[in-house]
Amino acid sequence: MSGDRDRLAGQMMAASAIVFGAALLTILTAHAFEQFGGYAPCPLCLQERYAYYFGVPAAVIAFFAARGNGFGFARLVLVLIAIGFLINMGAGIYHSGAEWKFWPGPATCGGGFDLKWGEEGIVDTPVIRCDEASWRFLGLSFAGWNAVASAVLAGIAVWGASRRG
Repeated sequence: MSGDRDRLAGQMMAASAIVFGAALLTILTAHAFEQFGGYAPCPLCLQERYAYYFGVPAAVIAFFAARGNGFGFARLVLVLIAIGFLINMGAGIYHSGAEWKFWPGPATCGGGFDLKWGEEGIVDTPVIRCDEASWRFLGLSFAGWNAVASAVLAGIAVWGASRRG
């Protein structure tokens, strides 16, 4: 019996650690693109970060719950993480679709910028639109890659939550 509990704890801890590391790496990468790459986020981009802000600390909680043999609680936290990332995947798909002009973006799709003034006092502020991709890699924008990352993270969390002793 102890071996089964140890195996279950190990699997749930591994899922939690992978979600923690991948989610942390993803959100830090988003901030690096913003700070060092000069890519200002739109309002949808900022909303899509919420799942990461929840998922990173929640994965730590799930890890330590599993380590302490609190499998039911760890399972609940992993399910909540999966739900958060599935919702975020939907937001990323919506955002990507707006960028590809498959459907309209939100009515308030400008924002995410610092107000700047020119020499004559005229506003010289870039407007960051939710319906225009500022960057693409392999055909996917930041929003598209967020949808992919969110789907993978949700899958890992579901895998961890589905482990049985």
